[in-house]
Amino acid sequence: MNLLEGQVAVITGGASPRGLGKATGKLFAAHGARVVLLDLDEMETKQAAADLGADHFGLVCDVTSKDDCDHAVEKILAHFGQIDILVNNAGITQPLKIMDINRENYDAVLDVSLLGTLNMSQAVIPHMRSRQKGKLVNMSSVSAQRGGGVFGGAHYSAAKAGVLGLTKAMARELASDGIRSNAICPGFIATDITAGKLTAQMKEQILAGIPLGRAGEAIDVAGCALFLASDLSAYVTGAELDVNGGSLIH
Repeated sequence: MNLLEGQVAVITGGASPRGLGKATGKLFAAHGARVVLLDLDEMETKQAAADLGADHFGLVCDVTSKDDCDHAVEKILAHFGQIDILVNNAGITQPLKIMDINRENYDAVLDVSLLGTLNMSQAVIPHMRSRQKGKLVNMSSVSAQRGGGVFGGAHYSAAKAGVLGLTKAMARELASDGIRSNAICPGFIATDITAGKLTAQMKEQILAGIPLGRAGEAIDVAGCALFLASDLSAYVTGAELDVNGGSLIH
């Protein structure tokens, strides 16, 4: 069953080979969606889209720039005529202690994760409102819920907590327009961000705190994004979906 047949999905931060964005794009494509990947590097983004197949494409877009987001949406609508799904996946992290965070660090992390989510959402909402339907899927983190993770500093936790608040506010405001807004909170996921940065001792310590006993994989998050982007979740909005192997059971 193709859950997204005939739909167009836009995914930010979609170029990283082992990242959540590309894994989500691949699963969406397998379920019939036409996928647009957005990222900063033109060659990498176009290659990632080509890996998904002929019906998909990649665009350069800096989500911290409202103009970039607006122009990307204009191009997508000119090409496909519709946008049904937006996955706000773009984000960066910095492993800094609270007293080491300066304004430049704060701006960098908050702008990509939080401002970027707002910018891209604002770019697609008028079109979705005109059609009285649409799905927003925003990437938060277990770091927002527990006050820190493996790599992110306090500013990363703050950014991802902001994504949760924004998600719920958009869900409340946009429900009457037929637009659903939900968030995913991944725990420890093996991606390019974490690759090679863990000692054996660190990994052992992390796995000891995960009841399912393994690190998550990008496909684990992609599957939840598919659920939130499809009609399987037609009565779900304003939710935060935990994808952490049980590490935040409380």
